[in-house]
Order: sequence, then structure tokens, then C-alpha cells
Amino acid sequence: MLGRRAARRRVQEGAPRPGPWRRGKVLAALCALTALLLVAPGLVPNTPGHVGSLLESFLPWLGLAVVPLLTLAVLRRSALALAAAVLPVVAWAYAFGGLLLPAADPGPRDLVVVQHNVSDVNGDPAGTARALAARGADLIALEELVPEALPAYENGLAARYPFHEVRGTVGIWSRHPLSGTRAVDIKPESVAGPWSRGLRTVARTPHGEVAVYVAHLPSFRLGAGGLGTARRDESARLLGRALDAETTGPVIVLGDFNATVDDRGTGPLTSRLNVPERGFAFSFPASFPLVRIDQVMAREASVGRVRTLPATGSDHLPVTARVTPDRGRPGNQDALPVRGP
Repeated sequence: MLGRRAARRRVQEGAPRPGPWRRGKVLAALCALTALLLVAPGLVPNTPGHVGSLLESFLPWLGLAVVPLLTLAVLRRSALALAAAVLPVVAWAYAFGGLLLPAADPGPRDLVVVQHNVSDVNGDPAGTARALAARGADLIALEELVPEALPAYENGLAARYPFHEVRGTVGIWSRHPLSGTRAVDIKPESVAGPWSRGLRTVARTPHGEVAVYVAHLPSFRLGAGGLGTARRDESARLLGRALDAETTGPVIVLGDFNATVDDRGTGPLTSRLNVPERGFAFSFPASFPLVRIDQVMAREASVGRVRTLPATGSDHLPVTARVTPDRGRPGNQDALPVRGP
């Protein structure tokens, strides 16, 4: 209101009105700030309240800020703000545009994997098992496997997946033989009582041995103190150390990380592993997906397009991707072929 009065007073007094390249400086600054946050969210400190992680969790959606900024620039008739609105568009394209490009054609060495948090309150575990089995994947990783629902998954997946292993509340089903399975300790120190949410196994595929990890990192809580991620971040560090000690390769890591690949909390993993090259695949919540916290990562292998599958009885959507082991790794080229079931 005061700005309009000042402008009216200038017109009445005969003062020249600011030109289109002099109006909207605040809007232009906001456009530049949005662009900066898109390409460098790490500049936002994580204290207090893990604000940086919160921003990174929803980072792709920050691009929507250009809509109100552009609208205000038009209403303000500011050429400066209109020009500056290009900055967040370019920044978003730089940060996320590659995820929209076409994926490479499937190859003979590809392994199709499915990752799904099936929910400990899933009302239809048998239906969920049937839906997952119908995808024809090589590997299926599941989390929140409660004892009363486990038989439904074992029975529903047995026909197509004769090999499976479960440790605690996480499990892996495979078309290929599994060996060397063990629990992986990713339990935060502050968690009391039984808590087993990580496993490691080796799948003997037609193209060689692949180490497979399944993990369910602790969830975070958004409260008055901000984003509570201490336990999740500690589990990510423990999993990263386990991966450092892994000698079998390639490695595929599947799980509900309760974090996006942009969240600095997954740094101990994204610094060691390749993330999907294409696709957003927002998987949570299933009713209105906003983030992908269900992850497929790999070492000595590339992860192609990741995409979601139709909803099951879980509050997560399943995600699937093709993982291509690197060619020419010593020890893989002489592997004996393994026939599927």
C-alpha cells in the first residue's frame, strides 16, 4: 500500500516512473536465491532443526516457486524480474532435467530389481505378494516383514522366486541362488531392544556373483525441534562402513532409506554408490507421492530408469529399476551360467 502511494505521489509530482528494468528488484533477488538453492542446497546449514535436510528432501518441488515468481513479475511489469525468472528454470533443468531423458534400451546383462516397504499394517499381504511376483523381476527386496504376514509373502512368491532370505524385518527374494547371507548391523546406539533391519547376501546370476544389501533405515520425525534424523543418519553411516568392507562386486543396495538421494543424510551411501540415472519415482506416501525414499543404488554397476509400480496395501509404492553390472570386471566374465526356475 505504501509503495503504491509513493508511486502515485511521484506521478503527481511529475517524477518519472521507474522503468521495467528498474522495477522488481526484490522479485529478481528471490529468483536468483531460488536458483542458488536448487543447484547448491548444501549452502543451507543443517542446524538448527536439520533445515538443510528438509529442503533437500523436497528439492525437486522447489522448482514450482517459479510459477508465483513469474506471475508477480508479470503483474509488476518488471522486465528485470521476468529475465531473472529464467534462472530457477535453468537451475532446475541442470539439477533434474537429466532424470527426464529417455532411458537406455534394456541389455542382456540387466538385472531387474523391485524394492518395496510392504508396511507392517498391510491388510492384504497375499495380494501384495501376487502383485510383486507378476513383475517378473530378478530380485525383490521387502521391508517391514512382520511375523504374522511373512507366510503370505513366502507362499505368494515361492513359485517364481525359489530362493529367499529374511533377517529381522527385511528380506530378499531371488530367481537366482543366494549364499553367504548374514545380518548387517545398522542399529543406532540409542535404540533399545531387538532391532534387525539389514541383511547382506550374494546372488549367483548368469553373469556372475552380485552382492545384495537390503536395509531399512530409521524414520525421521518432524516436530517442534525440526527434522529429527539422528538415528537415520547414524544407520546410513553404519551401512556405508559395511559397504566399504564388501569385497564381492558388483553391489546392489535396496531399501527404504527414509531419505531422498538429495538429502545430505544419505551422503555416506551416495558417495559410495551410483544412483538412478533416470526417473523421479516418488514413492511416499502412496496416496499422494511427494518423495522417493525407497532406493535402488549400486556399486560397479549402473542404475537405469527407476519408476513406481501400482499401489499395494502399503503406504509406500513399490519401485523398480534395471541394474547393469559393469563389463569386464575380473571374476565375472568366467562365471558359470545359472538357469532360472
